[in-house]
Amino acid sequence: MPDSPLPTFHKVSNRTAAASPPPTAATGVGILLCNLGTPDAPTPRAVRRYLAQFLSDPRVVELPALLWKPVLHGIILRTRPRASARKYQQVWTEQGSPLLAYTLRQASLLQERLHAAGQHHISVVAAMRYGSPGLSEQLDALHQRGIRRVLILPLYPQYSSTTTASVLDALGHWCSQQRDLPEVRWTTGYAENPHYIEALAHSVRSHWQAHGRPQKLVMSYHGIPQRNIHLGDPYQIQCRHTSQQLAQKLGLSPNAWEMTFQSRFGPAQWLQPYTQPTLEEQARNGLHSVDVICPGFASDCLETLEEINMEVREAFLANGGKTFGYIPCLNDQSQWINALQRIVEGQLGGWLE
Repeated sequence: MPDSPLPTFHKVSNRTAAASPPPTAATGVGILLCNLGTPDAPTPRAVRRYLAQFLSDPRVVELPALLWKPVLHGIILRTRPRASARKYQQVWTEQGSPLLAYTLRQASLLQERLHAAGQHHISVVAAMRYGSPGLSEQLDALHQRGIRRVLILPLYPQYSSTTTASVLDALGHWCSQQRDLPEVRWTTGYAENPHYIEALAHSVRSHWQAHGRPQKLVMSYHGIPQRNIHLGDPYQIQCRHTSQQLAQKLGLSPNAWEMTFQSRFGPAQWLQPYTQPTLEEQARNGLHSVDVICPGFASDCLETLEEINMEVREAFLANGGKTFGYIPCLNDQSQWINALQRIVEGQLGGWLE
């Protein structure tokens, strides 16, 4: 099976994603797609700025500031940016960060789809929780255009306090700075949305049609500390539900698929099984071919393109595996834009014309 090529990008901008006739104050609706974020450039300085914002969020690192800040500023931000910048350089494109390019593209295509359906009063923009364009920046822009109704759609299928709740924290902070507040709605995830599951299944089927079917499909999700689950975070359960529904949609037997977790950070125990050690062990035990998909990521990014499609691929092959296939994220696939439209329409209710 040939290796999956890295995805290509279309030149887009956030201005393009938001381009539409200005709605009136009475009828205008803004949809804000929010993803995690990315450095502005694949350089140590830009990565340091990004990591400083990301790792200072108490939703991401739940440690007392007196303990965490000396570690963050004294060790991590002195050592990690250079290594991370080298990784970003391997996946950077002419349009910049893959995650940002795809999120902007999703906003642009979703707006086109909604306008084609007659919803010309809706403007769709993209924002990053960390980095640019920021959530507050985009909310300010919508507010200045007279848009009085806003739907916040965090692009995290599975809810976690480390991701979705952090977006809502940022929304709350923005609201606390305003006197004339718009109506605001938000989603907390779409882990079991049938249109999302079908988009994932279509992506897998298309890959198998082009490259053949492997012995096993691995569904790899971004990990979080196990402690978060003990404190009540529903993330692991929602990942399991997504995986089970995708496996059922594809007609997979229990031994033909597996759910794993990647991207752990620090010495604490994170959700298991870990993706790379699991695939290394299975390769040594005779697993020859595997495909990996990352259902928790709406757009390809460093964690999928570099960690999975480079590092994990190399580790699997080095331990005896023969064929490794990476199934790209949903990105700008038509089935995914259709799913986004359905998710949005389900949330807008009386806001639709």
